Amino acid sequence: MTLIILALLNRGGVRQPLPYVLLGVVLWLAFLASGVHATVAGVLLALTIPARRAIDDTEFLRRTELLVAKFAEEVEPGMAVPTPDQRSALHSLEVAVRDVEAPLPRLEHALHHWVAFFIIPVFALANAGVSLGGDLGAVLGNPISLGVILGLFLGKPVGILTASWIAVRAGLAELPSGIQFRQLWGVGLLCGIGFTMSLFIATLAFPDPRLLDTAKIGTLAASILSGIAGALVLGRPSAPTEGRSSSPS
Repeated sequence: MTLIILALLNRGGVRQPLPYVLLGVVLWLAFLASGVHATVAGVLLALTIPARRAIDDTEFLRRTELLVAKFAEEVEPGMAVPTPDQRSALHSLEVAVRDVEAPLPRLEHALHHWVAFFIIPVFALANAGVSLGGDLGAVLGNPISLGVILGLFLGKPVGILTASWIAVRAGLAELPSGIQFRQLWGVGLLCGIGFTMSLFIATLAFPDPRLLDTAKIGTLAASILSGIAGALVLGRPSAPTEGRSSSPS
């Protein structure tokens, strides 16, 4: 029911974040009490938050130009406070600023520092606990850990590079000026650094603690390899390029 209400708020054009936050808490508690992993609630909540802007760039520029001009009409030297018309223009300008940015990216920006510097580290520390004792070589040679390592260290960069190359060759996208596919390969390698989502998926996939520890070790090994390889690739100086590259180099 909570998810339905959230969807109705979206369809009804509600763009204030507070209703989504409050109902999101209710949704999280419902998932937690049901036995389903509560992280799923966050994914479903994000799907209901509006991701489209109310106005486009052209309309935003038109409004701001008119409002700034209106504000400037009553500017006088030594003014202590804005006039009523200026306050009205400022309020309308605030509305335009909110309307040109969708609620979803606005919430993402507001939560970025909390997520990057508090939530993710706490999640990682709470979920990455694994004993490194015993035969580490045998653990790394286990099919589970090998699958995780190959998926993160090779699968991710290969998938990213291939999809990007197809998009460029098909004319659906183009590389930024001065960027080569080698640099995109380096970024793809860095994407192989798996931690939060990799550990989350491993937790869901392997209820057996021993198998889960094996998957975690594979994740940590792949992250180390990906970080080193990505740094080596991106650390090399790039050859001078003119325009945009359209084929792997």
